Amino acid sequence: MHVAVFAFPFGCHALSLINLVQKLARAAQETQFSFLNTEESNNSIFLASRTNLPDNIKTYNVADGVPLNHVFSGDPIERVELFIKETPKNFKMALDMAVAETGQKISCLIADAFLSFSGSVAEDLSIPWIPVWIPVPHSLSTHIYTDMIRQHYANSLSYGCSNSCRDGNDVELEEKTLEIPGLSELHIADLPVEVLPRDAQETPFSCLLGQIGNMVLKVDTLVVNFYLELYPKPLLNDLKSKFSNLLNVGFISLSMPPPSLPPSTEDTTGCLSWLDSQNSKTVAYISFGTVANIPQSEIEELAEALEVSRIPFLWSLRDNIKDCLPNGFLERTIMHGKVVPWAPQTQVLAHSSTGVFMTHCGANSVYESIANGVPMICRPFFADNKLNARLIVDVWRIGERIDGGVFTKTGVAKSLDLILQHEQGRRIRSRVQAVKELVLKASAPGGHATQAFKTLVEKITLV
Repeated sequence: MHVAVFAFPFGCHALSLINLVQKLARAAQETQFSFLNTEESNNSIFLASRTNLPDNIKTYNVADGVPLNHVFSGDPIERVELFIKETPKNFKMALDMAVAETGQKISCLIADAFLSFSGSVAEDLSIPWIPVWIPVPHSLSTHIYTDMIRQHYANSLSYGCSNSCRDGNDVELEEKTLEIPGLSELHIADLPVEVLPRDAQETPFSCLLGQIGNMVLKVDTLVVNFYLELYPKPLLNDLKSKFSNLLNVGFISLSMPPPSLPPSTEDTTGCLSWLDSQNSKTVAYISFGTVANIPQSEIEELAEALEVSRIPFLWSLRDNIKDCLPNGFLERTIMHGKVVPWAPQTQVLAHSSTGVFMTHCGANSVYESIANGVPMICRPFFADNKLNARLIVDVWRIGERIDGGVFTKTGVAKSLDLILQHEQGRRIRSRVQAVKELVLKASAPGGHATQAFKTLVEKITLV
């Protein structure tokens, strides 16, 4: 058997997918896996995973669509759209190379569900297509029902207008809950612009995601990066009615239960050694992923709150943003804070000193926090961040949304104080621990996620 895997090379999508492929490769050692991804993403994820790939996985680079000597505008979506314009021919070329090198025809195609064209590639090869949904399943439903959502709500919004210039009716409308199957817990404001454009302009990325609804007609088996136990019943029932094999294999980017921490001396970032010197559940860990662009004013407000509150903090802050910190901030907070360009996030969240995670609410970050029982303070920025924050704060009730939706000195101090010092924070911590126990049970032998993974192994080895 020879399984080809198509990765979406942005955000944490490719890292999640390679983790799933590694688990499959260890479970199906006679099966060859060819992992197709851009060179830049491959270099990044194999550095991040810091692990040797099993012998039955081989990686191939696909063209990223960036012209030679191209100067980027600074818009993070630009890379995505250049890549999309290169698809599917870039994947087809790499696929031919994988077949030629291995001497084996492709028997099955696993693909990030964002790459909706992969269904046609599988169809042309007359092989099974198994898409993998990386974000939360609620997000999948918003894409399946994009047409219905736009029919219901698009004409009611003021186009070409930011939140700050909309009238009261618009703001009130966005706070209404969705009348869409399985999504009644979400608000209109939680929808990403690719589902409900605020400026009435389609982009190559929104067009690509708009094809996800067609997947329902072609797919028998869908793999979901989620646990059965975390669904609201209406959403689960609706998705089950659309996919005959809905395989909720758990958090694919994580090992469950989380492994023991390595010796702190092996951590070259110094984060674990620093955490060792702090008291239990007292540290605020702060990270906004690799993509989010945080306004300088918010960086300054956050920094001022951390300085004044004197709460121990560990801040993973990209070097290109570090210049936004107030002058002298690093020197003045050296006794109670640590700022690093990159942190071993899963290990930081697993450390007993970590008391709260201040996050942009990317799906992987949310899952890592849940797996380690750490409450969250949410500052969503883009894509599915707002939707995830809604689940964290209002549905699972395992975190707090930052006051007013943006960082202010008083808002940050208030949120930190609530989670780390107050009874409400203790209740939130208790709930996130309960959710952690749910997913641990589902990941155990005989658990739902374990059974779903076994079914997936059977599907790719018995085709």
